[in-house]
Order: sequence, then structure tokens, then C-alpha cells
Amino acid sequence: MTDRKGELAGNLAKVEERITAACVAAGRKREEVTLIVVTKTYPASDVRILSELGVRHVAENRDQDAAPKAAACSDLPLSWHFVGQLQTNKVRSVVGYADVVQSVDRSRLVTALSKEAVRAGRELGCLIQVALDAGESARGERGGVAPGGIEELADLVARSPGLRLDGLMTVAPLTGEYAGRQRAAFDRLMDLSTDLRRAHPAANMVSAGMSADLEEAVAAGATHVRVGTAVLGVRPRLG
Repeated sequence: MTDRKGELAGNLAKVEERITAACVAAGRKREEVTLIVVTKTYPASDVRILSELGVRHVAENRDQDAAPKAAACSDLPLSWHFVGQLQTNKVRSVVGYADVVQSVDRSRLVTALSKEAVRAGRELGCLIQVALDAGESARGERGGVAPGGIEELADLVARSPGLRLDGLMTVAPLTGEYAGRQRAAFDRLMDLSTDLRRAHPAANMVSAGMSADLEEAVAAGATHVRVGTAVLGVRPRLG
């Protein structure tokens, strides 16, 4: 086993222990929570090792990094999640490799994703990114739609060709009433998910929690956690 494979295997095992312990504490089954490894800034070789170690879901937040990496790993049994703020001029590229876009936060983006998914003959999963640091009508500083905008955007996704409404995503806010209160933020997201599922029962995916707060997300009921640093190590600084 190479040094890097050993390092990643050890880190994965520790994250797995944390998720399992969080599930036990919450009275949940381990299989109710899916681990997504966020591989941004790390090379395709790491993605390949992760696949060998059993990882099936990986995430990226910048198309210029993700597109070549996904192409280099196209032979692997992976689901690719796009989790970053997405500009419409990058949509065609992202639809080429992403299975799920977790950062849907405005109608113009829905329209662009639908057009490209149809053109590519693909069905693209979509999560509405919820900004818990936004007012009822504004967007958050890290992207996302305010809670008051979820219903309209979800309905648009659900009726758009080539798109599948899968659920909700959030990033624990750095400002506003939920700053430093991750569990409260994730509880709020779960309440919003319950509301969404009344109109869209199949939209039951809830993506929340990262390396520092995955336990709080699991306790709240998240179905997917997005973990980068705890698996891959401290990210190299980008130039």
C-alpha cells in the first residue's frame, strides 16, 4: 500500500467511525447517511485511490478543476456532485459530468441546467441550496436562496425537462442568527425539508454537514454529509 493510500484509508476509517457513532447517538442506521468526499484542489490520483477504498460519491466546487478530473476518472463507478456556486456559462461543462448539482439557487440557473440536460440526453439531480443567513427574499453570501424562495424554485425544477428535484442542501452560515449554531441551522433545514416533501415526496435528500460539524448534521437528520479535509488533509493553498 502506498503512503498516500494508507493515509487516505486511515482518514476514511476515522470519518467512518465518526459517522457511525453519530448515527448510534441519534438512533439512526448507518446506511441512512451517505458520505460524499469533497476532492476540490486534490488530484485525480487521489480520486482513484478513494474509489479503490470504496468511496462512491465525490464532490467538486469549481468546474475548471472538476471537468478534467472527472474526465480522467470516467472509468470509475463514481457519482459526481457539484457543490459550488455555479455560473450559467459553466453549465454545459458541468452537465457533462455531474450527476447532482447541489447548489441550485435561482431560476436562471434552473433554465440553463434544463436546456443542457435535455441537449445531453441526461437526467440531472438538483438540490435547492438554502441560505440560512439570508433574509426572506435575498441570497446568502455563499450562494443559496432564502427559505421563502424554496417553494417557487423547487416547483420550477420539478417541472423542468431533464431535471430531477432531489432535495435541499445548506452550508452552516457564518453570519446571522445561525452563526456558530450548526445544530440549530441543520434542524431548520430539516423543517424546510419536511415542508418541501409535502409537495414533492421524492425530494428527500438533505445534504448538510462537513468535516467540522458532521455530527450535528447527522443528529438533525441529514441524509448526506460532505467531508473534505478530514479525509484528504488540509488543503494546499491555491495560488
